[in-house]
Amino acid sequence: MLEVTGLRVAYGGIQAVRSISFHVKQGEMVALIGANGAGKTSTLKALARLLNAAGGSIRYGGKEISALPPHQLISEGIALVPEGRGVFPRMSIVENLLMGAYCRQNTGENKAEIAADIEHVFSLFPRLKERAQQLSGTLSGGEQQMLVIGRALMSRPKLLLLDEPSMGLAPLMTQKIFEVIRTVAEQGMTVLLVEQNAKLALEVSQRGYVMESGEITLTDESAQLLLNPKVRAAYLGE
Repeated sequence: MLEVTGLRVAYGGIQAVRSISFHVKQGEMVALIGANGAGKTSTLKALARLLNAAGGSIRYGGKEISALPPHQLISEGIALVPEGRGVFPRMSIVENLLMGAYCRQNTGENKAEIAADIEHVFSLFPRLKERAQQLSGTLSGGEQQMLVIGRALMSRPKLLLLDEPSMGLAPLMTQKIFEVIRTVAEQGMTVLLVEQNAKLALEVSQRGYVMESGEITLTDESAQLLLNPKVRAAYLGE
């Protein structure tokens, strides 16, 4: 579904991503792990076209997308859950979710289907239903993370890009978020997960890539990466 070849991302003269190549198959959950500053978020931003790549190819479903505007990627079936959440703070939970479906509303799709998808998000995150009319800026960090995941799902993406979904969350909230990520993947969603918590990321994914200083240094099945002595020493605290 996603094939990245020779991707480079630069900030001025600083190379944040150094000619990396990787792929994600349809229906797969793939983890991209690494320390802070390894280039993971820059990679996702380049895939979502929030950053212009300095070089390389990004193919989605066999189509080159490296020159498409960001908003068009939503219609193509790609949704990003950004680091730092980015809710619309003065809008309610329901209004935020409707913003996630804006591209579908423009096509004249039946409003009943959009309403049904909101209920599906509420089934994944019952806490959001309890606060449906609450302003999103008043939610806790964990509730906001639930909301941005739900908002991304409202576009009915084929490929979900997740950037550090556990950042700043308490352990119980992190567990809940990852339970939903696992559920969404089991329902057939293709997921590329960027996550500093390597153990969690590798436990829910099928394959993983290890990124260091802008380069991919290791790739394997997630179960094997969990057993890899280098990964265990560098990322699992052993």
